[in-house]
Amino acid sequence: MKDKTGRIIYVGKAKALKNRVTTYFHALESHNAKTRKLVENIYDFDFIVTPSELDALVLECSLIKQYNPKYNILLKDDKGYNYIKITKEPYPRISYALNCNDKNAEYLGPFTSGFTAKQAVDEVNRIFMFPSCHKVFPRDFRKERPCLNYHIKRCMGVCTGKIKQDEYNSLIHSAIEYMQNGSKASVERLTEQMYEASENLEFEKAAKLRDRINAIEKMKDGQDIFSDKTYDFDVVALAQNVELASIAVMCYRGGRITDKMNFFIGDEYDPGQMRSDFLVEYYSARTDAIPKQIYIDKEMEDSAILEEYFSALCGHKVTVTVAQRGEGLSRVLLAKQNASEYLSMKVGRTVKEINALEDLAKLLGLPKIPTVIESYDISNLGEDSRVGGMIVYRNGRPYKAGYRKFTIKNVIGQNDYACMQEVLQRRIQRYLDGDESFAPLPDLILLDGGKGHVHAVQQVLDSMNVSIPLYGLVKDDKHRTRAIAAQGEEIQINANRKLFSLMTNIQDEVHRFSLSFQQQTHKKKTYELELTKIKGIGEAKALALIKHFKTKQALKDASPDEIASVAKVKEEKAKEIYDFIKENF
Repeated sequence: MKDKTGRIIYVGKAKALKNRVTTYFHALESHNAKTRKLVENIYDFDFIVTPSELDALVLECSLIKQYNPKYNILLKDDKGYNYIKITKEPYPRISYALNCNDKNAEYLGPFTSGFTAKQAVDEVNRIFMFPSCHKVFPRDFRKERPCLNYHIKRCMGVCTGKIKQDEYNSLIHSAIEYMQNGSKASVERLTEQMYEASENLEFEKAAKLRDRINAIEKMKDGQDIFSDKTYDFDVVALAQNVELASIAVMCYRGGRITDKMNFFIGDEYDPGQMRSDFLVEYYSARTDAIPKQIYIDKEMEDSAILEEYFSALCGHKVTVTVAQRGEGLSRVLLAKQNASEYLSMKVGRTVKEINALEDLAKLLGLPKIPTVIESYDISNLGEDSRVGGMIVYRNGRPYKAGYRKFTIKNVIGQNDYACMQEVLQRRIQRYLDGDESFAPLPDLILLDGGKGHVHAVQQVLDSMNVSIPLYGLVKDDKHRTRAIAAQGEEIQINANRKLFSLMTNIQDEVHRFSLSFQQQTHKKKTYELELTKIKGIGEAKALALIKHFKTKQALKDASPDEIASVAKVKEEKAKEIYDFIKENF
């Protein structure tokens, strides 16, 4: 796709180009800001026919690298590079560093994840019991008594002067090997050293090695950063929140996690396609670091094509698999949690809110995560105080600027279904008439009611040629939300705590809003009826006073002159109204 100057602004591929291209020019209101901007700038487009899907994928990658189109996703990770620092001194220290500028130190890295580097440093210092104080050795030998860490076996006690330099440096080498090659290789090497020490009758040394092996095994059992799998693999998971998505990549090498990266990308198309596009761009730039196994969190249509493409890039067979159970699934869930956490920081939403919207879309089979949710409730007290309330949730939170109130005008008698039909018909008609205060249409409508309400309102949507997912919120006998109602069934939500909380909050809020409006309306009707008791004051003048002053207190505080002006009565009548209000209100 090209702009007016002929510059390429987007590159894409599809089995059927016609279907893919037409989606950009249909239902523009459903696109996010980025896609609408792309469509506005498209002036011309060209195409290339390829013999296979793999060839299309290779060509797409090549063109994106060549032209760097403005509207293709650009991957930006969460932070800069991080290092593990090993000082060059008689008794070296291992620490975390943000740069590698110290000439008197060696470095492992770079790591794109500070989490990974800090975690590795903490673990290796704990396992090998390296000192964490600021003393300089051998200068500070035996100058002070050992600290608490020595007594609780968190430090080997270098300050006592009993640890020889060659012995300490041997431990440093073992620690570096542990960080580079993982726990399995380290345990094997330490086990060999333990047996060798035992054979040489160095039982104290063997006992220390035994304790170190136990520490590594204990750390392995208690941490999610280790894996029983000794081969190299990556885990990729995606989290979404309407207009933005976060993808986490966790890299396992030699049985332990060596790096973690997060990327934010625009969520303007199918999640499966987004995963595919991400994997292509990510691994195309890292051909020397593509592992044999890539675990993903959801199925993708072109997994086989990606496997073939990645295998050709790196020269060895690559498998792309959806983790379904066991350790693979636990690794995917960990990556998913990381993606959700970074997304929540980016969009100012909690992880629970992000996951609840994602779960809602999945449960109801919605085409996308609902950005805008509208909920409706009818509240009535007799014939004269029947109202409807409409609330709006945007990105999982109340959007009070979008709340609307409806007074029932056309329904006679107590008929909740007809009242709900009237409210929805009027709301949609206002949008169709171009009223911007009622734009856009929601991605999802939730009614405070069951299958009967859903069926009644669906007739309105069908008659107005409007397609919006429509469901009801069903309460139990204690007025607590228990299920989501469709036209033919009820969907239980009690098992999903995050989703249950979201639905309960929405139902409670729409009930509160509509009930509050009904009570206000009833009070106004009461005041209006009271005012008509004054001779010469009919419904029109009473209603004018109520609408102008709005509250009971404002009406009581009004002067005779103000009453005369609003009700359009003479001074004497205004004084009579004033006295009546003071006495009766």
